[in-house]
Amino acid sequence: MGQVLLFDFGAMVDGYRSDMTRTLFVGGPSARDLEIYNTVAAAQAASIALLESAFRAGGPAPSGKAVDAAARSVIEAAGHGEHFGHGTGHGIGLATHELPSLSRAASDEPLPSPSVFSVEPGIYLDGEMGVRIEDLVLFDRTAGALEVLTEFPREALVVGGVSLRPRSTPLHSEIWGRDQMSGEGPTGWPTKPRTRR
Repeated sequence: MGQVLLFDFGAMVDGYRSDMTRTLFVGGPSARDLEIYNTVAAAQAASIALLESAFRAGGPAPSGKAVDAAARSVIEAAGHGEHFGHGTGHGIGLATHELPSLSRAASDEPLPSPSVFSVEPGIYLDGEMGVRIEDLVLFDRTAGALEVLTEFPREALVVGGVSLRPRSTPLHSEIWGRDQMSGEGPTGWPTKPRTRR
């Protein structure tokens, strides 16, 4: 079987940072590696679903601790709790790592609105392989925006080969009900990043 490559990318525009991680497979992934990828994708989806649920309910945002727990419970249920040693996410803006924290040690207070933060669960098998999927999320109740800002594909990718869609987890675009032509979800929420001035 092939190699597993983890890439963590960032950029800065007008002083503001971005952050994204993707895991790629060189050659065909083993069944174990693909299962771990699917678990990480499901963990990220669980955190984003919690944010979406709070947004739709109109109440406060969940705490960073709750968002972390949503991802961590998926990874623990798959038997990899000890292989997820960092928090689920962090705020991002003028610094790459800033508040709010999405971790076990995070505050029980609701995540601030507006805020932009990463959602990046991972599983790492020491000396063997690791998988992390990191996307940035905008949560802004006043503007009516809950958006995954990262547009790079989230499905398992084989370099030079075909895409391997996780079987147990729908893509984020399906979680959000994204209409690929209109860019709107079923409730009319914008799902494409918009330019903020």
